[in-house]
Amino acid sequence: MFHIVLFEPEIPPNTGNIIRLCSNTGCELHLIEPLGFEMDDKRLRRAGLDYDEFASIKSYPCFQQYLQTAQPQRLFALSTHGKNSAYNTRFKPGDAFIFGPETRGLPKTLLAELGEDFVLRIPMKPDNRSLNLSNTAAILVYEAWRQNGFVGGG
Repeated sequence: MFHIVLFEPEIPPNTGNIIRLCSNTGCELHLIEPLGFEMDDKRLRRAGLDYDEFASIKSYPCFQQYLQTAQPQRLFALSTHGKNSAYNTRFKPGDAFIFGPETRGLPKTLLAELGEDFVLRIPMKPDNRSLNLSNTAAILVYEAWRQNGFVGGG
């Protein structure tokens, strides 16, 4: 399946929603510290509705540790600065999708390291700032899963 990587997430309900998304799609969730909350935060639990027992969740002290440990096959960043639409990208099982902190997005150095071809955007109306993190993750995961015939789903 696919991997969702949250780089320094700040808002507990977004991460809780993504835990629920992972549980329902078979994605693995990777959290890059520091987190803007504790994993036992009640807002995280409320949004995740105890789905964390059904989802694979791993955390890492830094991005480099994630890369060394998880060794993603392909890593796509999601950014409003991306030049390529997620809908023009062919996804493969094992792909990882990294999302930045809600208030500041991914660091420009990380985006540059990945390269322009691996920085994607979700289309939206001009002059809007961004979509909600958990909504963006759901849009991307379902598009990637759809492209792969919803294998493993029912």
